[in-house]
Amino acid sequence: MEKNRREFLKASGLLAGGALLSPLASYGYNSAVDDTIKVALIGCGGRGSGAAAQALSTSQNVKLVAMADAFRDRLEEAYTGLTKRKYKDASGKEVNKVDVPDSHKFVGLDAYKQAIALADVVILATPPGFRPSHFEEAVRQNKHVFMEKPVATDAPGIRKVLEVAEIAKKKKLNVVTGLQRHYQRNYREAMKRIHDGALGDIVGGQVYWVSGGVWVRDRQPSMTEMEYQMRNWYYFNWLCGDHIVEQHVHNIDVANWAKNAYPVSIQGTGGRQVRTDKKYGEIFDHHLLDLVYADGTTISSQCRHYEGTYSKVDEAFVGTKGRIDSFSDKGTVLKDYKGGVIYAHDSKGDKNPYQVEHDELFEAIAKGEYKFADAERTAKSTMTAIMGRMATYSGKLVKWDDALNSNINLFPEKLAWDAMPKVLPGPDGYYPVAVPGKTQVI
Repeated sequence: MEKNRREFLKASGLLAGGALLSPLASYGYNSAVDDTIKVALIGCGGRGSGAAAQALSTSQNVKLVAMADAFRDRLEEAYTGLTKRKYKDASGKEVNKVDVPDSHKFVGLDAYKQAIALADVVILATPPGFRPSHFEEAVRQNKHVFMEKPVATDAPGIRKVLEVAEIAKKKKLNVVTGLQRHYQRNYREAMKRIHDGALGDIVGGQVYWVSGGVWVRDRQPSMTEMEYQMRNWYYFNWLCGDHIVEQHVHNIDVANWAKNAYPVSIQGTGGRQVRTDKKYGEIFDHHLLDLVYADGTTISSQCRHYEGTYSKVDEAFVGTKGRIDSFSDKGTVLKDYKGGVIYAHDSKGDKNPYQVEHDELFEAIAKGEYKFADAERTAKSTMTAIMGRMATYSGKLVKWDDALNSNINLFPEKLAWDAMPKVLPGPDGYYPVAVPGKTQVI
């Protein structure tokens, strides 16, 4: 295993003259001397902590050696939680997999660069507005990557991720993304059969994420506007992209997966019906879309955040030979139009896909294999969700090429605690919200 790993790191540009490149070696780390795969966590919120725990729960010799976050309290909370967990090696023996001294805990808006330098693999789990720059830095430093979805919040960010994805491929750096349905057995088995023609041509479908919404973080008197928006990041588009991008991207990606294509145009409607308080920033609470593909197929998409209402997170597709009505964990069934079962999958006993994505990534790295290049696919599904936001915010029909080439950049001109984001509250504390028919998105 170690020979394969050394050869792989060398081919990936991680080894020079038998040792790791100077950014890593200068901190006293040298993965060439054993089979330890060193991990850095960038973004120490709940999803980042979960991803780190899953990386450390693989059967490989993995250690968390560095952490970075904009906020000290988030980093320390994640560190405490990760150290309390139990980890085992391949033989089942309990081992310590967290080795992050205070000198390897980095706090601030540029902290990610220092943490990345210490690792072989980086976990990128900050709010998605930061993903393009963090992904670029990780690939520049020749690191394998696990990054959460979505991978950007605007078209310039998507173009950056697509550019870096090509560099990662040339360097043979594995990149796995957090669209975990691609690592979920019932989805994999159903999609294999769909692509093999079991349902014929996919001619329609529906994808849903309708639920009660997520957390809100209150403004504190001591916070600058920048800190407040970063703390309450879900409700600001430069950080989150709206919940159609941050959350519904999962289901939109499944539509693209089923069609093995991306929409050529999207139109739809949306607004703020229930979540209208100023604490909800600038995002909508519902979006309804038509995703139109090149062959004329329309797949409907809906997402909303209404408390106390019907909830559904699922996908369904109609083909010329049959249909699938649900990808539920309780049972995934492909049916023909005579009532026959084409394929049925019982998910009982299937492994958690959040764990599978890390198992497969770290197994490939340990074996010295280049297997994963998820960034391009995830960037294009993220772009589909951004197109959906463009359509609902503007009330216009949005075409793929126009959306992808948009130069509207949501990111602040300057990233600093005393700098101002581009969207600011009015005198009443409310943030401007898109008005269909008036808002320009391209």
